[in-house]
Amino acid sequence: MKMKRIEATIQTDKVSIVSNAIKDKVGGFTRMDGDGRGSGKRHTIRSGRGTETIEAEYNKVSTISTIVDDDKVESIISIIADAAGTGNSGDGVIVVTNVESVLNIASKKSGSEAL
Repeated sequence: MKMKRIEATIQTDKVSIVSNAIKDKVGGFTRMDGDGRGSGKRHTIRSGRGTETIEAEYNKVSTISTIVDDDKVESIISIIADAAGTGNSGDGVIVVTNVESVLNIASKKSGSEAL
């Protein structure tokens, strides 16, 4: 069976909502935190002695990555979008790519069985 990697870059404060929404639907997932710069509004921070505010160069974002069988892709995308979406610019992006192969290191299973 063909597989896809789904990577959702979302606002960090939405991670637990997305995690709870997909935890029983996928075999597992990875969370990576970072700084991002997209179409969303960046927050303001106080600088110096607190008398001046500046716009932050980046926003805090998290990327949730999972691999699923092709037949689950649309469902998982919809779940993530519903959980992470606010309708505002800067909600994030979801990227889907083809996966050629997967090997579970511990069990030595491959393909869909590795998930």
